[in-house]
Amino acid sequence: MSSQFLNNIKEHQTVIATLATLAPQVESAIALLQQTIAQGGKIMLCGNGGSAADSQHIAAEFVGRFIQERKPLAAMALSTDTSALTCIGNDYSFADIFSRQVMALGRTGDCLIGISTSGNSQNVIEAVKAAHSLGIATIGLLGRDGGKLASLCQCNITVPSQSTARIQEAHILIGHTLCGEVEHRLGLTTPAVSP
Repeated sequence: MSSQFLNNIKEHQTVIATLATLAPQVESAIALLQQTIAQGGKIMLCGNGGSAADSQHIAAEFVGRFIQERKPLAAMALSTDTSALTCIGNDYSFADIFSRQVMALGRTGDCLIGISTSGNSQNVIEAVKAAHSLGIATIGLLGRDGGKLASLCQCNITVPSQSTARIQEAHILIGHTLCGEVEHRLGLTTPAVSP
């Protein structure tokens, strides 16, 4: 058995064991997302690299379905339109690739989830600032000490780890929880029962 694999499992278990302390923040995020969807708003997500993939993954869970059949919920990842990303990056700057999309597509009553394992991704910071200017609720899915985004986001969920990989693993667990609880509280599914 690979010692690296066993070490990864041990690190993963250690980080996951700390997540219960984030229950109040997760509850606040669920409430924001539930309100957003219930009032006809949409969820926008953004992040870089693995966090861009996580944005797409979580958006897909809302738009498609999570576990049970139900109506689609409005969510979109701002990392998917390569023409917009390259146009904005080329004509403005990489720091503006998400904020320009928030300004164009966002409306009061929407919610933005900014994902950053460091909490310091400048383009996510600019997206959150743009969201604030439009009256859009903000949730930070963060890591380490939360970085600059911790104080900028209306609700921040900061995974207390220094490992990018372990933070990303926790982010997906939290993202699945957000989706599952939102769809249940909106009355779209029945609660999952553990075997």
